[in-house]
Amino acid sequence: MNVWKIVGGVFGGAVILAIGLLIGHFGISKNSATPKWVDELSQDIDENFIKEFIKEVDNKAIENNLKVLSKRPHMATTDGDTELVKWILQRWTDKDSGLDEAKEEIYDVYLSFPDKNNPNNIKVLTPNGTNVFTSRFTEENLNENDQSDPEVTKPYAAYAPRGNPKGKLVYANQGKMSDFESLSKKINLTGTIAIVRYGGAGRSTKAINAHHFGVAGLIVYTDPKDINDGNADPSQTYPHSWYLPPSGVERGAYTEDFGDLLTFFSPAKNYTYRINESDIKGIPPIPTQPIGFEDAKTLICQLAGDDAPLDWQGSLGCQYKLGPGFLAGGIYTDSDVQVNVYNYAEVRPSANVMGMIRGTVEPDRYIMYGNHRDSWVHGAIDPSSGTAVMLEITRILGTKVKQGKWRPRRTIIFGSWGAEEFGLIGSTEFAEEYYSKLRDRTAAYINVDISVFANATLRAQGTPPVQGVIFEAAKQVQTPVPSLSVYDNWIRHFNRSSTVYNKLIPQLGTLGAGSDYAPFLHYLGISCMDLAYTYDRSKTSARIYPAYHTAFDTFDYTAKHIDPGFTSHQAVARTAGNVLLRLSDSLVLPLAPIDYWETLESYYNAAESNMKAELSNRKIPLEPLKTAVARYKAASDDLKRTIENLKDTQTTPLKIRMINDQLMLVERAFINHYAFQDLPYFSHVIWAPRTSSVPTFPGLANAYSKAVSTGLLEDWNQVHHHLTIVIQAIDNAASTLETVASI
Repeated sequence: MNVWKIVGGVFGGAVILAIGLLIGHFGISKNSATPKWVDELSQDIDENFIKEFIKEVDNKAIENNLKVLSKRPHMATTDGDTELVKWILQRWTDKDSGLDEAKEEIYDVYLSFPDKNNPNNIKVLTPNGTNVFTSRFTEENLNENDQSDPEVTKPYAAYAPRGNPKGKLVYANQGKMSDFESLSKKINLTGTIAIVRYGGAGRSTKAINAHHFGVAGLIVYTDPKDINDGNADPSQTYPHSWYLPPSGVERGAYTEDFGDLLTFFSPAKNYTYRINESDIKGIPPIPTQPIGFEDAKTLICQLAGDDAPLDWQGSLGCQYKLGPGFLAGGIYTDSDVQVNVYNYAEVRPSANVMGMIRGTVEPDRYIMYGNHRDSWVHGAIDPSSGTAVMLEITRILGTKVKQGKWRPRRTIIFGSWGAEEFGLIGSTEFAEEYYSKLRDRTAAYINVDISVFANATLRAQGTPPVQGVIFEAAKQVQTPVPSLSVYDNWIRHFNRSSTVYNKLIPQLGTLGAGSDYAPFLHYLGISCMDLAYTYDRSKTSARIYPAYHTAFDTFDYTAKHIDPGFTSHQAVARTAGNVLLRLSDSLVLPLAPIDYWETLESYYNAAESNMKAELSNRKIPLEPLKTAVARYKAASDDLKRTIENLKDTQTTPLKIRMINDQLMLVERAFINHYAFQDLPYFSHVIWAPRTSSVPTFPGLANAYSKAVSTGLLEDWNQVHHHLTIVIQAIDNAASTLETVASI
């Protein structure tokens, strides 16, 4: 080809390119808007919206919510519960303030009820069978407006079997295994009736322990020493104060497991396989009945036998003795005690009410917020204080959505759980039914069950990654009195020194399995928190608010003695709603895996100081655990720096999504469904139940304690096994945080 033709062609192409560039430069407006999808992808939390939300939270609206919620008794599946299902659905489908979607999720669950026509009771029977004492069938009526409803649930121990055992009475303190072991050294417990007080061991565990020693029936009561700071006189208790009246009886579910007892790991639907009732474990094997401390005084203060140990003494106004039987020459000489239980069990439909606000940018990522709805009686505090707060949050956010003023980045799911009081049933069945979806898509779960135990300070519990976002929210909310931020007031009551923060910070409590966060944390591995206002522990030693699970947990009790003016409810709503908005709207999820390192380091140090010498002797090395913890620290530090260095978010939407997935999934790395074969649903290797006194990884701690006790090779092998599980979990967590494009 002629060289000039080539040169000409190149020159001509250059001219055309230049013309195109000039047209592009001058022909396209410099003011053309950035595409909407780019703005949405890069949108971060709107601090002004959070301030607006905080301002709009109305304490009077919360008070009015609570009046409706606590008007009638609403035990799970009763008419009162059904009414609230309809009311909450109505609120969440309201055309002006409702959510995008709301519906019922029905599960057919196994529940236990008292016989309305044949109330449970405790009797004292003379040798000829004469009845000389019968316990109250229900609490004394101290407020006609609140306690006159015929549907007030008679006191009972849910899941306790029917029966009428009779025997000599003994006092067994808190019903711990150690209590019965100590008592059995002095008394033959076979065929006796034991009376124990709440605290120290789980409800059902008390009955299981008693049965182990041959006890035929169990009575449980609340001692004023444990709940009333020793105050037992009616003039010192409700309605004159927040303390429990002498006739108050704590109801409860007597089960060691959570979820429907017949359908482990499967949702309780009409098609679901169910085990036989006789195969249920973790419920009382003997008739069991709770009573008030006025009836307990009648029994305990007439006991014969040796004096109970000093630390077994309570505040009933007499010297506690062990028994067996009653004082010679007393009013009940030679008499037996009979436990009369007429409970029955059946499968009933129970509803969760689920609500949703769909996200814009990441609709497939969920932030969950939940609270159970059912109560033992009126349940003004447990759980209606939490539901009243949740409904105020949904009113504000629903209104913004309906007005087109706001929509979250991620989808928000609200849950009003059913049948929680029977063992976290509604939330567990939901977690089972949607296991894969929730495991893969849920970034965090916020639980607000009892929103206000009292009005002194915030009490927050959670897994370490949620610590920072709670701190941030608490700093923005003012306390009712004094004029401090919730954060500043919180740190005055609960605090600790932090090596991550290099200063004193509020103490974030750990989560057990006491509310609906349990299936999401222990079974699914979702970062969880539980928020509430509580009492000043320097002023009371009450193990919980005194009217807990009794007929005195009413609107009147709440308004007069727990939170007059409902300003603490308001503070909780503002704090929890703030956390919800930050989790659902922040560009980068406000979760901090680095905060887990303090827990891991603390657990490792405890294992090293308590176990290393013995483990070394048995050639079980701790060094790999130390290495895993160090690897986790390095990985979390690196990810923290990566997040801090993010600048041009418009060019890195996929990188942000990748980082958010790392933040979301790190909690999942601690899940091992095969780690605790004897503990259904407890799969989180950091937060499973720990029976050992060594504050370290629970599986390792429990296995080590058993091995030291027995000396058996098979038990030492289990120590090595659980050490391996922990190392693997921490390594997996570190790997999740490390650069995802490498192995």
